[in-house]
Amino acid sequence: MRRRRSAKIIATLGPASSRIEEIRSLHAAGVDVFRLNFSHGTHEDHGERFRAIREVEAESGRPIGILADLQGPKLRLGHFEGGRIELKEGAHFRLDLDPRPGDENRVSLPHPEIFATLSPGTTLLLDDGKLRLEVLSCGADFAETRCTTGGPLSDHKGVNLPNVVLPVSAVTEKDRSDLAFALEHGADWIALSFVQRPDDVAEGKKLVAGRAGVMVKLEKPSAVRRLAEIIELADGLMLARGDLGVEMPPEDVPSVQKQVIHASRAAGKPVVVATQMLESMISSPTPTRAEASDVATAVYEGADAVMLSAETAAGRYPVEAAAMMDRIAYRVQQDPLYFSLLESTRIEHEHTDPDAISAAASQVAQTIGAAAIVSYTTSGATALRAARERPRAPILVLTSNLSTARRLALLWGAHCVHARDVRSFTDMVHQAVRIARHEEFARPGERVVITAGVPFGTPGATNTLRIAWVDR
Repeated sequence: MRRRRSAKIIATLGPASSRIEEIRSLHAAGVDVFRLNFSHGTHEDHGERFRAIREVEAESGRPIGILADLQGPKLRLGHFEGGRIELKEGAHFRLDLDPRPGDENRVSLPHPEIFATLSPGTTLLLDDGKLRLEVLSCGADFAETRCTTGGPLSDHKGVNLPNVVLPVSAVTEKDRSDLAFALEHGADWIALSFVQRPDDVAEGKKLVAGRAGVMVKLEKPSAVRRLAEIIELADGLMLARGDLGVEMPPEDVPSVQKQVIHASRAAGKPVVVATQMLESMISSPTPTRAEASDVATAVYEGADAVMLSAETAAGRYPVEAAAMMDRIAYRVQQDPLYFSLLESTRIEHEHTDPDAISAAASQVAQTIGAAAIVSYTTSGATALRAARERPRAPILVLTSNLSTARRLALLWGAHCVHARDVRSFTDMVHQAVRIARHEEFARPGERVVITAGVPFGTPGATNTLRIAWVDR
């Protein structure tokens, strides 16, 4: 099952898409990686999804990635007498630690760590930014505020603090339990929520301990401000535009998206663009033209993957949404400007043999019109370097490590095949040519460019480039 596009598709599973028949249809429609959102559902629910995905993988013969998305800390208000109030603009409103039901004058905010960071003038956002409060005075267990943007407010709505770094870990006790479950069931990527600083990434990496890739969700402006440090620690990045757009002016998000994609690509780290991509397809069989443009923009900018959330988890048209995203990404790649735009972005290379070989492979493939670049890899490092070049030729990734093949399922341009180890140069060429023909990348009489590391099987040791003819 060869995809005819380089950008990958991630789909979130949920009530609308958890049966094996639905997962099979989503994969056939174009989904490369499935996201399990641990903010919802039980371990039993997610266990069934793991089993169904792996069954579909076995049927298709194609490695499928699984992304386990941890919930992270959730900062929420307490509850109200009657379940909801109307908070008027200009009204004074108190937040405190008192667990009693709230009213039009006060409500519980059971997070002392928030009060520890407040000062007069601080802005608090409620219910995804729909309501705004300005702190007038505060202490260790209260904050007197004035409502600057009013509206209806109900139980347990979320609280955001733009430009405030909170003294909380990105990994809660619930996350630790979910992480252990996800790793036990073979998750390929772990997504960390509520990352504020590089230390949060280091904590997540320590807990994962190399058993999966660590993907940092960029949801907080404080994380964007320390992007370079976070990219260095992360294995991948996800631009979570919904949460980021709550704490950041909406007009800033598009430029941040471009910066994150460029910086991630320069570092050779996969980057995913997420949230509200085909939002109207939750209830409609077709997207708006603006949504189609949004998906196309992320593909034009060189994102490794684009992600569907509620569209496939809870929407009425999950398969149609995946198929639409597939068609958009395919159509963008047919545009003559697509590769010209990617090539116009200068990528600085390190002065190493692997970087030199990867850059040369892309250039050689274009010069000779190669049908594919065949990348042998154990850890995935060779494939990551190949994809960073955004070559016009497709990348056929061969690895003897199944977990590597699954992890690279979200990598731009990578078609992963779980293959046996090679023993010699001759064996390397024969296997590369045979699989390139079998996977319909090359026909007899065409050439492929092969990169590998010698000694074979040595992680990260890309030092060999070979041009091979496909036998007639």
